[in-house]
Amino acid sequence: MPKAEETILEVDLKALKHNYKYLKSRIPSETKFLAVVKAFAYGSDACEIALYLEELNVDYFAVAYTSEGVALRQAGITTPILVLHPQTVSFETLIAHKLEPNLYSKKILEEFINLATKLEFKNYPIHVKFNTGLNRLGFSKDDIDYLSKTIKSNSVLKLTSIFSHLAASEDLNEKDFTLKQIDSFKTIAKQFSQTIGFKPMMHICNTSGILNYPEAHFDMVRSGIGLYGYGNSEKENKNLTPISSLKTVISQIHNIQPGESVGYNRAFISKIPMRTATLPIGHADGIGRPYGNGKGYVIINGKKAPIVGNVCMDMIMVNVTEIACKAGDEAIIFDAQSSAEMLAETAKTISYELLTAVSQRVKRVFLK
Repeated sequence: MPKAEETILEVDLKALKHNYKYLKSRIPSETKFLAVVKAFAYGSDACEIALYLEELNVDYFAVAYTSEGVALRQAGITTPILVLHPQTVSFETLIAHKLEPNLYSKKILEEFINLATKLEFKNYPIHVKFNTGLNRLGFSKDDIDYLSKTIKSNSVLKLTSIFSHLAASEDLNEKDFTLKQIDSFKTIAKQFSQTIGFKPMMHICNTSGILNYPEAHFDMVRSGIGLYGYGNSEKENKNLTPISSLKTVISQIHNIQPGESVGYNRAFISKIPMRTATLPIGHADGIGRPYGNGKGYVIINGKKAPIVGNVCMDMIMVNVTEIACKAGDEAIIFDAQSSAEMLAETAKTISYELLTAVSQRVKRVFLK
């Protein structure tokens, strides 16, 4: 790969294909695969990722908000798109772009029915979410009779799937809780199917659910973080390849004398002679202030260079006293070897947050 000459996010589509094929190998051939491309495809680029996955014949996409689905349609995506958290104000836009809403409460269901009736729709595809323990969105088991009666009495709707979301599928210490969620969902699905008179598509597994709970693959699975190269465990990380590499360059080298400070608020004051390198990336690019003051680091010429002082909006300074380097040399924030998960741990956070924080002002480069 060519060395970076500016701050860039390299996205390796071969790695994406590898991850997709690996995850597909873990599910039955008849089970559908939904790719989660919300949050700019976890910070990479939703349209580019979705277009490539569409070539690989993914069955469904999911986004969080209607605007994300609209962007995919405008990019040419024709695969079905589930909107996980639609709002009433965006229903007309959602319908205009043939997106499929998750209707998760009585209010949101009834308001969608009212609009679809007004627009004289028939059999508009919808999805219904049940809450089995995450306690975030979704109907309860007690709502089954209401849901069945409401959906059966409205020809404007076509129920495509029912689903739920696992709260701790990556944590095997919480296996009992996860199994209770799965059993609860199976009970709900059985009762709901009997009440409504047919069996809609069922799905509950996220990436860790795919890997840890094959008994719950059902009709479809959903994967987000796994597609981007993270398996939520040391074992599964070895089977996946991070698709994104955040890179930048050294803008300038400074020789710092004892007693001199580096950066805003004089957060770092040197006790010894040292060299620092200034890099054109900061918290406006996704490297938050918690990574400052020696917690976070970059890789320069194969060695760790800790961040010195506070992270600035557009720059960080790193300690290169023990590293042979010069202005123009490449600095790696994270890549497949020094992963986003490893860097995120230094700030006591998770790879999801670091990946999705990468600003859209950072240039994306796609390796095909």
